[in-house]
Amino acid sequence: MDTELLYQRVAAHYRRAIDTGVLAPGDRLPSVRTLMQSHQVSLSTAVQACRRLEEEGLVEARPRSGYFVLRPRRPVLAPIAEPEVLRTPDPAQYVGIHDRVSAFIAKCESQGSGANFALAAPPAEFLPVEPLKQAMMRALRRHPEMLCSRVPPQGHPALRTVLARRALEFGVQARADDVIVTHGCIEALNLALRAVAQPGDVIAVESPTYFGLLQVLESLGMRALEIPTRAQHGLSVDALELALQAYPDIRAVVSIPNHHNPLGCVMPDAEKARLVALCEQRGVPLIEDDTYGALGDHGAPTALKAWDRTGNVIYCASMHKTLAPGMRLGWMLGGRWRRRIDMLKYAQSRPNEPLGQVAAADVMSSKSFDRHLARLRTRLRAQREEMADAIARYFPPGTRLNTPTGGMLLWVELPAGTSGTAVFERALRDGVRVAPGAIFSNSDRYEHFLRVSFGEACTPATIRALRLLADAVEAEVPRTARAAA
Repeated sequence: MDTELLYQRVAAHYRRAIDTGVLAPGDRLPSVRTLMQSHQVSLSTAVQACRRLEEEGLVEARPRSGYFVLRPRRPVLAPIAEPEVLRTPDPAQYVGIHDRVSAFIAKCESQGSGANFALAAPPAEFLPVEPLKQAMMRALRRHPEMLCSRVPPQGHPALRTVLARRALEFGVQARADDVIVTHGCIEALNLALRAVAQPGDVIAVESPTYFGLLQVLESLGMRALEIPTRAQHGLSVDALELALQAYPDIRAVVSIPNHHNPLGCVMPDAEKARLVALCEQRGVPLIEDDTYGALGDHGAPTALKAWDRTGNVIYCASMHKTLAPGMRLGWMLGGRWRRRIDMLKYAQSRPNEPLGQVAAADVMSSKSFDRHLARLRTRLRAQREEMADAIARYFPPGTRLNTPTGGMLLWVELPAGTSGTAVFERALRDGVRVAPGAIFSNSDRYEHFLRVSFGEACTPATIRALRLLADAVEAEVPRTARAAA
């Protein structure tokens, strides 16, 4: 058999292994001797196959170590198209998204197990499971009466102290007495909105925004006014200023400035300062959702609350993404509405149970928690790069993507005319879950988007699932878009 054909076949064998994720970046290629034995080829043929893979940028030779798989060169994708910001927003509307989100959740649950790119949470192996277990056991040994004792309405003092201290990491100075422990960030948002607004009031939100916020607004009978939000820099303060002039009845503004859900972006500090100043000047409460703030590549970006000098910013956060989703722990700083929020919290749900709070305080006060956060950020960053590489490599022409600097979400713009809802349903049949863009707005302007979480561990099976998702996108691309591409 022709020697050139032989080395090409050997190279193609390992090229497929790299493309499908069987050999991941950093893995060592079999030695030249092993290649000779496995494929029954000569030394020259084995070396030529390795050099061909090296020329293609798939592997690199390391002195006295062999050949190692490289991270594939990411094809260049255009960035997400930016919205027109200097236009008057559409009139506020009662959100009407419950049915859409309920249908999405029901379909996901009916699918059963499989790759889940819709869930924005890290896997259990990325979280401090053992330290939490040990902290729970210590708490029960030391204070067995805890489960039968009254808890302060605002939360356990130990956890409130730890949270106040950790707030310094994102520029916020708070006392332990300022902290209110909640049942996740969703309850914090509920309390914040109920504290500053009534049913029928207009609330300015980003567009797109987290579908859970839209559900909260609908459940409270409030109307959402969607403000153009840029994929690179978040909420447009210019657009909000225009909206405040056009709709003087705006009762509050809700923003996700750090590692936005679903965009993934971080608002520049200068724009954060402008946003806080604008809301204070207009007398409009500003509610901050900082669920993903701690997951920046290089630490937590500064919170909006850091610029608050009058108590006009209500800060809401969660421990779901960094500590333990199953504990349902969130917290908030109520600003000048603190007393009203205390009353609403007591009326709505009473205090959180104490054991989880004490265990969380124990873990979060240790140096090991800082090391855990550093490892979590590193792992998420590596997964983000691998998944963004796979999207760029396998999704069809016309796909757009911005790669964030933290969090765990990728916002993918599909080729023109491609229905994200149709992609979601097709991928679900293949055992792959993803969040369609339509659930992140009450309008239809994000129908051609997907939110892809990179929280799930990036394994060869994950990459295979992404390829199935890419196939679903390809199948839904209209003929006109294919021709244009």
